[in-house]
Amino acid sequence: MDILKDLEKRNLIHQTTDNEGLTKHLEENQVTLYCGFDPTADSLHIGHLLPITMLKRFQKAGHRPIALIGGGTGMIGDPSGRSTERSLNEATVVKGYSEKIKEQLAKLLDFDSGSNAAVARNNHDWLASMTVIDFLRDAGKHFGINYMLGKESVSARIEQGISYTEFSYMILQSLDYLKLYEQENCTMQIGGSDQWGNITAGMELIRRSREEMDEETKVFGLTVPLITKADGSKFGKTAGGSIWLDPEKTTPYEFYQFWFNADDRDVMKFLYYFTFLDQEELDQLQKEVEDTPENRLAQKRLAEEMTREVHSQEALEQAQKISASLFSGNLKELSAGDIKQGFKGVPAYEAPKEEIGLIDLLVNASISSSKRQAREDIKNGAIYINGERQQELQYVVNKEDRIDDMFTIIRRGKKKYFLVSYK
Repeated sequence: MDILKDLEKRNLIHQTTDNEGLTKHLEENQVTLYCGFDPTADSLHIGHLLPITMLKRFQKAGHRPIALIGGGTGMIGDPSGRSTERSLNEATVVKGYSEKIKEQLAKLLDFDSGSNAAVARNNHDWLASMTVIDFLRDAGKHFGINYMLGKESVSARIEQGISYTEFSYMILQSLDYLKLYEQENCTMQIGGSDQWGNITAGMELIRRSREEMDEETKVFGLTVPLITKADGSKFGKTAGGSIWLDPEKTTPYEFYQFWFNADDRDVMKFLYYFTFLDQEELDQLQKEVEDTPENRLAQKRLAEEMTREVHSQEALEQAQKISASLFSGNLKELSAGDIKQGFKGVPAYEAPKEEIGLIDLLVNASISSSKRQAREDIKNGAIYINGERQQELQYVVNKEDRIDDMFTIIRRGKKKYFLVSYK
């Protein structure tokens, strides 16, 4: 199956500028394509995974992907999909973000596969040295005001207001396509559906620039659909915030759980979008969702594929171990590292490394509201230490209750966990 047919089958094509021409172009050439990633934070998040996966799909089909880091455009701010102006970051901050994003992309794309190895570029290389006169003469003269006002990224902001800085973002991104066309023979740009106006503007700049040289141009654009969730919530957001690709910001366990908790109505869409599973396995998983949704086999497969792909096999196994221990209640099998991941964000209390009566610990750590309540909780069987029920009123929490001599996990009732850490 050719790449575009595969993408269509997975419902991954929202728009193309010339589907027939692009099909022929991909069949006859090893195409260089790119997608841009503006460094607006010190990590990519799962909203970036779809375009990254698209670059990987084209690379597996023999084409050559460029991951463009927006070290220049990231200092301006893309108005697409926003109702307000972005806050401008300092140059040193954007540079730091750019370096971290480049490191992440190096783990997700194949930069060592020979003739179609992925390439990382940074648009700061050509935008930072451009003078205002260069910008206006070489790029600005090709853009009519009415043309720019007609783009959704601009027109949607006219009533609320848009600065000239963000108004000009379209031209800066168009320059990216022109530079990559000239320097890398890049003839295709991909992006989210909100990037359609920027992509087509870049194609227009290439054509108008080449007209002066009487040079025929064949450049294309393709966008992927906006990811929506069946329950109406925003993809990639949880009660705890965004799901980041940096394991320090979102642990592999949290990452695994995000995918494992996918709605039955969404899981097959996510498997088609994000994984490289073959059609036979996808059909089988679809049947599992329809016949035995309670087993959550499709969600488990999705979580496995995504955690392995973004983090590692080792990280996947650790996430599975934490999940199994929490499900079974056998917490003593966990290491200190597992606990840091699995209990991130639960109420915590720091205690000295010395023996303490369970009642006093429950009160000191605000697990029970009073000594009387603590005694009732213990007698009623509501208190668990590292997964084991403790009903002895005179019980003393000691070294044997410290996992790796660092943590004790207290559970009150069925779901309320508390983490005691030791100095």
